[in-house]
Amino acid sequence: MLEDLREEFNLTYLFIAHDLSVVRHLCQKVAVMYLGKIVEMADCDELYDNPQHPYTKALLNAVPVPDPEVEKIGNTTS
Repeated sequence: MLEDLREEFNLTYLFIAHDLSVVRHLCQKVAVMYLGKIVEMADCDELYDNPQHPYTKALLNAVPVPDPEVEKIGNTTS
């Protein structure tokens, strides 16, 4: 619904969340805050694929993998 409204009315959202899967699904641009300051901002895919700041890297590494065995297989074939 939020995506439909964004596209239909050309809206911009400020979406604050801790659920990184929702952020990745909804957002086009992401800012990461650490101790109340923005430490990294990038397009969503760029931030998830190539994080630059150590806190961003730690944050993304803290996301649980639903099936670690599948994740290992995926990483060895790419």
